Amino acid sequence: MEKSLNADQASVEPKQKHAAKPVARPFLAMLGMLIGGFVGMLSETSLNIALPSLIAELHVSIGTMQWLVTGYMLVIGIVLPMSSLLQRIFSTRSLILFALCDFIVGAVISALAPNFAILLVGRMIQGIATGLILPLMFTVATLIFPPYKLGSAMGMIGLVIMFAPAVGPTLAGMILGLLSWHWIFWLFVPFLVIAFILAFKYLPNVGDITKPKIDWFSIVLSAIGFGGLVAGVSLASDSGWGSPQVIGTLIVSILLLAWYIRRQLKSETPILNFRVFQKHQFTVGSVLVMLDFAIILSSMYLLPMFWQNGLAIPVAMTGIVMLPGGIVNAIVSAIAGRFSDTVSTKLLTTLGFGVTIVGLVLLLLASSTSPMWYVILAHIIIMLGVPLAMSPAQTFGLGALDEQTSGDGSTIMNTFQQIIGAMATAIATSLLAFGNTAAGHVSHQVAFTNGVHVGLWFTLIVAAVAFLLSFTIKDRKRA
Repeated sequence: MEKSLNADQASVEPKQKHAAKPVARPFLAMLGMLIGGFVGMLSETSLNIALPSLIAELHVSIGTMQWLVTGYMLVIGIVLPMSSLLQRIFSTRSLILFALCDFIVGAVISALAPNFAILLVGRMIQGIATGLILPLMFTVATLIFPPYKLGSAMGMIGLVIMFAPAVGPTLAGMILGLLSWHWIFWLFVPFLVIAFILAFKYLPNVGDITKPKIDWFSIVLSAIGFGGLVAGVSLASDSGWGSPQVIGTLIVSILLLAWYIRRQLKSETPILNFRVFQKHQFTVGSVLVMLDFAIILSSMYLLPMFWQNGLAIPVAMTGIVMLPGGIVNAIVSAIAGRFSDTVSTKLLTTLGFGVTIVGLVLLLLASSTSPMWYVILAHIIIMLGVPLAMSPAQTFGLGALDEQTSGDGSTIMNTFQQIIGAMATAIATSLLAFGNTAAGHVSHQVAFTNGVHVGLWFTLIVAAVAFLLSFTIKDRKRA
């Protein structure tokens, strides 16, 4: 009996202790991707602080200017669903090296851009790279790290995903205080070159190339559906939610996405395996990640402009006052993944979203005459709560999948995360404009503060939904 038990334990231990695709130095294998992913996520919010300057310099409206943010995420949302298919056609190593080269090209085009159109093209080229790197980070991590270290690996990725958008405005503000906005993009290039060298030297191919038959019609449905959804919400900033153009775009996009998902569910070799949503654990974890990302992007879109236009803080100072929150975000992101290996996922996520709600309420109570320390405190509280929930939610969701479905799961999670993030940014933009106009005949600072408050109400509602959903988590039994 004892021998039989020992034999059973021996058969289980290798599965628990060893990675699906072991590599000698998994951290070094991930490092190039992590740097590339960091730059990609940094790019999502680094321009937020420069938007007021860009609006004046390039002579476009705030609704048009937001396309530098949502257009970037739009391309990510189009590329992400295809990454799972691309991993079966090309090696993970070649995809990462291509993505890093592509990002360098896009950054250089943006840095040299003489007008808005060229700048937008450069941003969209960068979006292709981020759309490839993000899901590959998750897929490679789930393959090269053993299960008992997956939480720590997700902590590293969480640090990239959460810290980069939080610190982006700070770095951009410091650059704008000394140089022009062009140097924001020049800053990316050396980091991307280092990432390429590390990936070229240490990253092996860990994927399985199967060369499946390509369903071109599904690719078209995916591109138009996801792209149209983001475009429709973004157009609402200038045209209004009641515009026939906006309503028509959203309806067509939703119908095409429904067709796309139905087609994938019936396919024997789907581009995205939506059957992973049959696992309740993955569904809950994914939705929490999406909502968390919507909170971080919408708040980090509104807050830098509130500092400049609501509180009349210079752009360079804006970067400095947002630094404490960025530092807190980095620390919590780094340790939250380790906590998720040993501490209750429900406890971490509910606590994280609860703290976030407190920070958002404090921001909603801020006025155009609020002291600087008060707004910094509110920002710090938000940056404490959001990353505290992110890594545990990611680990919880992806932990429900096996080796065959982990790639699809990470791609789906990242796809909808970017789509929801882009939509949240666009909604925050339209609410900001609405609140600004609805303030009536008051000073610019007071009107803009009112617009920020209206936008933050949306963020608060998202946080409240995530907080309530986190109570449905059923913690796994721990060894």
